[in-house]
Amino acid sequence: MMHDPGQSDSSVVPRKLPNKAAESAAEVMEGSGLAKGNSRDGHDDRTQGRGTSTGIERVRQAARRDRKQRFTALLHHVYDIERLRQAYTALKRDAAAGIDGETWRHYGEALEDNLRDLAVRVKRGAFRASPVRRVYIPKADGRQRPLGIPTLEDKIVQRAVVEVLNAIYEPDFLGFSYGFRPGRSQHNALDALTVALETKRVNWVVDADIRGFFDALDHGWLIRFLEHRVADRRIVRLIEKWLSAGVLEDGQRIESEIGTVQGGSISPLLANIYLHYVFDLWAQRWRKRHAEGDMVVVRYADDFVVGSTHREEAAGFLADLRERFARFGLALHPDKTRLIEFGRTAARNRRGRGDGKPETFNFLGFTHACGTTRKGQFTVLRQTIRRRWQGKLQQVKTELRRRLHAPVPEQGAYLRSVIQGHARYYGVPRNGPSLSAFRFALVRLWRAALQRRSQTGHVRWDRMTRLARRWLPFPHICHPYPAQRFAWTTQGKSRMR
Repeated sequence: MMHDPGQSDSSVVPRKLPNKAAESAAEVMEGSGLAKGNSRDGHDDRTQGRGTSTGIERVRQAARRDRKQRFTALLHHVYDIERLRQAYTALKRDAAAGIDGETWRHYGEALEDNLRDLAVRVKRGAFRASPVRRVYIPKADGRQRPLGIPTLEDKIVQRAVVEVLNAIYEPDFLGFSYGFRPGRSQHNALDALTVALETKRVNWVVDADIRGFFDALDHGWLIRFLEHRVADRRIVRLIEKWLSAGVLEDGQRIESEIGTVQGGSISPLLANIYLHYVFDLWAQRWRKRHAEGDMVVVRYADDFVVGSTHREEAAGFLADLRERFARFGLALHPDKTRLIEFGRTAARNRRGRGDGKPETFNFLGFTHACGTTRKGQFTVLRQTIRRRWQGKLQQVKTELRRRLHAPVPEQGAYLRSVIQGHARYYGVPRNGPSLSAFRFALVRLWRAALQRRSQTGHVRWDRMTRLARRWLPFPHICHPYPAQRFAWTTQGKSRMR
């Protein structure tokens, strides 16, 4: 039976974890409760420094030294005035307001008084989490993604808590986890995956999708995972407040015992902690116990790809993963989870069987396909996912209609920012044709918009060519080859561990 998060401080003393650091704490903690107050296992930190930077650094060093240590004195790092001020400064100035209507600029008019009052409330435990305001943003496939907008003070305190918890969990998180971590980006994950597929003996790929992960995350399990490292009940209560605050939509407050709202600063970290115990440690142990060939894992938040040498091992991993997820309230999407033949031998093997070209898979905005270099060597081709490409064009079309009667230079400046932003993310080696096609599509949309306001209803192509040359730069490849950047960022240290 799952331990009740509301149980008193006299709950069961936690069992010590096995000596093998790679073993999943989730497995060990199943069936045994964790104390809500100070730990009695001798691993608690009672001498953390109170300086804004030195205190966090001491927490980080202590967490790195002892992976079993549970921290009992953390809240003073959160209500530190300087940390709250830094959290406020880091927020977006023009971000949408939460349900209280408080904006960044208005709050800053009496910043010091507001921060002192906030610090006192956090310290006394009187801080109250507010429901988030539900908004929807369009996705590339035409659907809408629900997001939550917390109040400004929730954003501030969440950022402060994230900084403190990052100091504890960053030493714990594994090398193949890339999502929403300091110093790591989507392109780091893409580089790691490409290098692994090109250099390891990968012949099969598990292309998996967790169905509604942020809506299915179990609060009870999450709190237990947090208590594996955090014994400060005040920090845990803060997180419980955000989890139970709910969502305000159409004037109605909606609460749930599962899920965490996307949009808050704390949600990505909580997702990483949950999947660290449910997936990462388990996948690492599965690889060590069962994989005879090469096996690579790359995860970015709730998106992950697994590569394997042998089909039987990949299929076994996928079957065991389904069972593993079911135990923690998660499920793989039945229509978006596949086992495909992919790698340096895939094209030859499929051609010999008459199966056609190897299948492709999508990851972090790119369609990955098997290809060859000019010298005939295997390489991974990465092209912009077509629905992302089309979705962005639809947004541009809508915006051009809104700016229909704006001056041409204003329209041109807007389109230039679009193409530059597109190239900054999708400008990877061998994706040049897709970038060029995107630019040409923008030119066509711009021409159509200009024709709508033209008296003759026609704009000559020679004029469009001049306008495009003036305002729409040809996109260029701005990212290095994956092997180059991966070697530099890892500096010889494996991020596949």
